[in-house]
Amino acid sequence: MPNMSLEKVSMPEQDPNVRNKNFLEVALGYTEDMAREEAQRCLQCKSKPCVQGCPVNVQIPEFIKLVAEGNFEEAYNKIRETNSLPAVCGRVCPQESQCEQLCVRAKKGEPVAIGRLERYVADWNMRNGKSKTEDIKKLNKKVAVVGSGPAGLTCAGDLAKMGYDVTIFEAFHTPGGVLMYGIPEFRLPKDLVQSEIETVVKLGVEIRTNMVIGKVLSLDELYDEGYEAIFIGSGAGLPSFMGIPGENLNGVYSANEFLTRINLMKAYKFPDCDTPVKVGENVAVVGGGNVAMDAARSAKRLGARNVYIVYRRSEAEMPARLEEVHHAKEEGINFRLLNNPTKIIGTDDGWVKGMECVEMELGEPDSSGRRRPVAKKGSEYVLDVETVIIAIGQSPNPLIKATTPGLETQKWGGIIADEETGATSREGVYAGGDAVTGAATVILAMGAGKKAAKAIDEYIRSKG
Repeated sequence: MPNMSLEKVSMPEQDPNVRNKNFLEVALGYTEDMAREEAQRCLQCKSKPCVQGCPVNVQIPEFIKLVAEGNFEEAYNKIRETNSLPAVCGRVCPQESQCEQLCVRAKKGEPVAIGRLERYVADWNMRNGKSKTEDIKKLNKKVAVVGSGPAGLTCAGDLAKMGYDVTIFEAFHTPGGVLMYGIPEFRLPKDLVQSEIETVVKLGVEIRTNMVIGKVLSLDELYDEGYEAIFIGSGAGLPSFMGIPGENLNGVYSANEFLTRINLMKAYKFPDCDTPVKVGENVAVVGGGNVAMDAARSAKRLGARNVYIVYRRSEAEMPARLEEVHHAKEEGINFRLLNNPTKIIGTDDGWVKGMECVEMELGEPDSSGRRRPVAKKGSEYVLDVETVIIAIGQSPNPLIKATTPGLETQKWGGIIADEETGATSREGVYAGGDAVTGAATVILAMGAGKKAAKAIDEYIRSKG
């Protein structure tokens, strides 16, 4: 019998006052009964509007029908046909603005909890699944992938299934890209990321770590090694700063450095791990996106008493997911909206002791369609903080651009690539994900990796 409840089956979570002191996952996931009950809310529409909202084209009604029947193994295989990283997507995709937004059930209530069901199926498979080795007919043709984040892993996985010999070149010592260094453990457990990467490796993909392309090898040298095409999925690892006085004081971090220390280098386990991170009692995080929420929630867990999110627009304009904002508020993060830093104030020996802010009001819309914030005269005040984390965006690392003649990029560093194929200005070189768009979402990067894999296959076949 279909379940006609207007509301999703709610997902158990850790209590906010417990979880804001630990790095364990916040959302605890569905039980089998919850998953089957939620799956019965799906109307199995013939038109499948939800699938149109999925950048990697997961066959959503089909997998949900299998969940409703209790056939979790087949449900997992159905998702894996198009999605290499289901346990990741079930946790960090903005489903509310993609598949779930188009769900017919949302017209008269809440959409089907597609993300929660995808997570349940992926987690079930990690506990119970039999690892299937796929029968792949090898083509004896080599493709190089730069970067092992979501774009690179997806592109590599799809090409490997087609029979290509794929090598991923990863700059860090651990594969996973932003899934490892950017997104905190409490949203995306790292052993789960490594397990997802393992499924890609089982397809025959080789991952070479500590390989900074543009430094150790150039793209041209990869061609010399016999690779017939290259996909660049090197992400956006270059932090942006505000250009205000005091940004070079001790105690100012880019969100990139702060989160990399915590997530990749495990600073939250210091001194059992080698990397420390200084937080202090009072922390200001500048910005309003998911990265700002991640930094603020991490600082709270590291023992900061007061954590402020300082954002120059109002809550309605915040780019962060509603769930992230909701979780941050529950955990005691203090939101200073319509406020903008003007300078960071230091002690005589060069450490942060405060941040001067000015109150803002919203004026006319700017080119992004959001109302432009304007400073209120005479509203300056000082926020007493020992740590400032700047989370106002990242752009691509300039290394590949600087060492690849003829590769066209945007002024801000994004590689110019065809939206449908990922083709760049260099023949045989494709690019996708944050290296092209600037910092965006995991699933959009995966969608770009998928399109590029298809285009690379067509390109190599056309050469004969």
